[in-house]
Amino acid sequence: MSAGIRNAKGITHYEPARAAQGYTLFAPMYGHDVWLIDMWGAIVHRWQVENLPGNYGQLLANGNLLFAGRTLPPAIPDFAGNGGQVVEYNWQGDIVWEYRDPYLSHCFAPLSNGNVLVAKWRAVPPATAAKVKGGQLGTERNGEIYGEAIQEISRDGEVVWEWLTFEHLDPELDVIGPLHPRDRWTNLNALSEMPDGNILVSFRCTNTIAIIERATGAIKWRWGPGVIAGQHNPTLLDDGNILVFDNGAHRAYTTIDYSRVIEVDPRTDEIVWEYKENPIFDFNSFICSGAQRLPGGTTVICECTKGRLFEVTKEGDIVWEYISPFYYEHPIFGTNNMIFRCSRYDQDHPGIRDADLDPEKYAEFNALAPKHFVRSPRGSQALKTTYDVGEIVRGGH
Repeated sequence: MSAGIRNAKGITHYEPARAAQGYTLFAPMYGHDVWLIDMWGAIVHRWQVENLPGNYGQLLANGNLLFAGRTLPPAIPDFAGNGGQVVEYNWQGDIVWEYRDPYLSHCFAPLSNGNVLVAKWRAVPPATAAKVKGGQLGTERNGEIYGEAIQEISRDGEVVWEWLTFEHLDPELDVIGPLHPRDRWTNLNALSEMPDGNILVSFRCTNTIAIIERATGAIKWRWGPGVIAGQHNPTLLDDGNILVFDNGAHRAYTTIDYSRVIEVDPRTDEIVWEYKENPIFDFNSFICSGAQRLPGGTTVICECTKGRLFEVTKEGDIVWEYISPFYYEHPIFGTNNMIFRCSRYDQDHPGIRDADLDPEKYAEFNALAPKHFVRSPRGSQALKTTYDVGEIVRGGH
């Protein structure tokens, strides 16, 4: 890693008048901490978790953290996206609920009824596996292809609903990308509940996002092959469109490696908004990552492989950027500061509205932040700097 990139830490760009104010939650992929930062990059809360992330957390309305933990050793050691634990921590860091299964993947979603949606690895029956198309020939795992079970788990740990990928996918339509191994049919990497109870999902290896009709199990809508590649984190927007991080991994129609964030209208399958960088290859994460549309119309983006969180306007202007200072050593990726996904919460979110968010409690970590920022205990709206904004932000995006 170049010295210049390694030395970029904390907030590198911030335009308070244009960015959506709030707090950003993220979990470094190889640490045992989940961090909540304010708009100036100051840490205002920390959860110390039992297991490595598998790979993200989500703040609940009660202020608790719902988190996917990676238990070791994983049930399928050579699979990316292993989990093993879904756990809820209170604000003080105590475990108040957890569910474990060695075959849990890294996806989860809290449901409106209080239950939790999870994904688990399941071997595809041989008769179905023989029909699966695409992928690199001979790369099955011990002759098997794995799919997933999506399950609803009650707070008592009971499975109250289940949907199996290999019972509903179509081998003629759901084709593995040509450079992916055939050990996984889909590699489910995102789950979320829609207002009508249906489920929005992302299948990385088939370059597909889809809507599952909860009542019947039918795939109500599928989209993506030939347009997106290795995508993550589709989310439903208020107008019915879907935002998704298009990683671009193994993109079929270009030799240029780049990522983008797009908004698609599922009623027409038309891309109605897109963010990509200029030059195009400056924004690129072949794995993980995500995007979140904020109430004011800006979009906060996690570029995983660079440990970079940033916010863009509809016109593509960057108005906030944070580089994670938390570096770890990984046997494959080497020294890195990767982040799977981030979430922004405004200061009126019920989980943090009355919480203690004093950055002075984390002074040892906040020493990494720029020294010319002066913070108030309650965060970004009352923040000010000893310099003019034009002097402290990095321009030119």
